Amino acid sequence: MATREQNIVSIIKEQIEHFDGQAALSNVGTVIEVGDGIARIHGLRSVGYNELLQFPGDIMGLALNLEEDNVGAAVLGETTHIKEGDEVKATGRVIEVPVGDALIGRVVDPLGRPLDGKGPIKTNKTRPVERVAPDVTKRSPVDTPVLTGIKAVDAMVPIGRGQRELIIGDRFTGKSIVTIDSIIAQKGQNLICIYVAIGQKRSKVAQVIGILEKYGAMEYTIVVEADSAEPAPLQYIAPYSGCAIGEEFMEQGKDALVIYDDLYKHAWSYRQLSLLLRRPPGREAYPGDVFYIHSRLLERAAKLDKKYGGGSLTALPIIETQLGDMSAYIPTNVISITDGQIYLEPDLFNAGVRPAINAGLSVSRVGGSAQRKAMRQVAGGLRMQLAQFRELEAFAKFGAEELDKATRLLLERGKRIVEVLKQPQYSPMSLGKQVNILYAVSNGYLDEVPVEKVMEWEANFHQHMATSHPEIEKQINTDLEIKPETEAKMKSAIAEYKTRTTF
Repeated sequence: MATREQNIVSIIKEQIEHFDGQAALSNVGTVIEVGDGIARIHGLRSVGYNELLQFPGDIMGLALNLEEDNVGAAVLGETTHIKEGDEVKATGRVIEVPVGDALIGRVVDPLGRPLDGKGPIKTNKTRPVERVAPDVTKRSPVDTPVLTGIKAVDAMVPIGRGQRELIIGDRFTGKSIVTIDSIIAQKGQNLICIYVAIGQKRSKVAQVIGILEKYGAMEYTIVVEADSAEPAPLQYIAPYSGCAIGEEFMEQGKDALVIYDDLYKHAWSYRQLSLLLRRPPGREAYPGDVFYIHSRLLERAAKLDKKYGGGSLTALPIIETQLGDMSAYIPTNVISITDGQIYLEPDLFNAGVRPAINAGLSVSRVGGSAQRKAMRQVAGGLRMQLAQFRELEAFAKFGAEELDKATRLLLERGKRIVEVLKQPQYSPMSLGKQVNILYAVSNGYLDEVPVEKVMEWEANFHQHMATSHPEIEKQINTDLEIKPETEAKMKSAIAEYKTRTTF
C-alpha cells in the first residue's frame, strides 16, 4: 500500500515538474527563419497579437502573424544581429512609447528613443501606441479653429481643433510646406505640434527640423522620425506612436496637432510587411485591411467634451498622388475617412500660385463652424468667387472682347483674389492681418491696381496698417469679429492708404 502511495506521489511530482516546464517554455521560442525585417519563431504558444518580443542583443519585435505552428514577427531593428536558433522571449507587454512634456522640443524614433543627441528622455510615463478611438459620447462638436496663418487655408478650407483634414497633391507641390507653416503659426496659440516623418529622406527631415528651430517652433514641437533608411516595421508604427504622444496632451485637457508625412509611404511599409508575412494580397498588392490601418489611426483625432477635459487632437495626414490621380486606391481610402481635403494642384504650382490650392476640389466638412466670425465676414463668398473665376477664365480664352461688363468685373477681381492669396513660405499671418487684406480685395479696393502690382500693394498695405493703424489688427485679434466701429476704421485706413499710393 505504501509503495502504491509512493508511486502516486512520484507521478504527481513528475506531472508538477513537467507542468512547470511547459509553462516556462510557452513564452519562449526559437527563431527558425529571419530576413527582410521579418522573423519566424517556433514555440511561442501563448503570445498575443501586437505583443512585444525580446530578441538577443536588446532588439525588440512585434508579433503580427499568429499561425498554427509559428509566429511571424516584425523586427524593430537590424535583423543582421539575429540568426536561426536564437531564443526569443514574449514580454507580455504591448508596444508602448514614452509620453509627456519631456518630449517637447525633442526628436525621437517611433519607440521614443532620442535621435537628437540631447540625452535621455526624462519621463516615466508611457502609453500603448495602439488604442481604441474615443466614442461619440466623449466628443464635442468642432468649433475652434487651428489658425494656420495661410490666407488661402484659413479663408476657404478652415481647419478646426479636433478635425482630420487631408493634404493631398503630387510630389513637389508644397504639401509639407503647408504643414510647416501651420506649425510656425502656432507660436503663442497653446497648441502642441507633433510632426511624424514616415519614409522621408533623412536630409529632408533634417531640413524640416532646421526650419522649425530657426523660427522658434521646436519650443512646442515633437518630431517622430522613421526615415527611409529605417526598417519597414518602424515606419509602420511611427504614426501610431505620434498619435499616442498627442493623445496624452489631449487627455490632459490641452490641444495638440499631429502631422503624418505621409500616409502613402505608411501604406507602402505595411504592404511590404504583409507580403513578407505571406498575407493574401488584394488590390494593387495591398492587404485587405489597408483601409483599417488608416481609419483606426485617424479616428483617434477628436475634440473631447468638457466632462472629459475638453482637449483636442487635430490630424493633418498627407498623401502623395501620382500624376494628380485622386481616385487611386490609397487616396480614396483616406479621403473617405477624413473631414475634408486640401488639394494642391501641380498646374497652379507651376504657374506660380503658391500655395497651389485648388478651390474647387478642396473642401472642409467642418466649414464655417471652425472659423472666427471676422474671417467668415470677409471670406464668406471668397471660395465661390474663386471657383467662378476659374470657370470664367477658361471660357474667356475663346473671346474676352464679347464678355459683358459684369463678367469682366468678375474676371478682373478674380485675378486680384488669386494674387492676394499667394503667400511666401514660412511667413504665416495673424487673423487681423489676413482679415485686413481679404476685406480690401473682396470689397473692390484693389480693382484698379494692376495685377502684377498686387503683391507689392499688399506688402506696402500691411506696413501702412502696422505703422499708422496697429489698433485695427489688435482689435480684430481681440474681438474675433469685425464690429461696425472697427469696419469704419478699416474703410478710413484703406482710403487713406489709397490716396498715398499710385501705380
